[in-house]
Amino acid sequence: MDEFLAKVKDPNSVIDYQDGSVVSRQIIKKETGNVTLFAFDKGEGLSEHAAPFDALVYIVDGEAEIIISGEIHKVGAHQMIVMPANKPHALKAKVRFKMFLVMIKK
Repeated sequence: MDEFLAKVKDPNSVIDYQDGSVVSRQIIKKETGNVTLFAFDKGEGLSEHAAPFDALVYIVDGEAEIIISGEIHKVGAHQMIVMPANKPHALKAKVRFKMFLVMIKK
């Protein structure tokens, strides 16, 4: 992860899409939280779950379908959404998308 310290990077060059897969790359990992870059191929996703702290999703490329407590949100490139702590959420890729997931622990 030191490769990212004080370096300018294009997120699209840091991680590539892989057919039929979800790919992730951790950018920052600390006791207080982490930042992870994901690439979702079309049709892939993360099943419904909840986390004990808020999580910010920033879409880098494509469009994500993010379901929070049963409500569907379409989030496109250069948009973000905060998934509230302890609320069930899931992500689906109707088209390929890349996203940053930022989680700050309480």
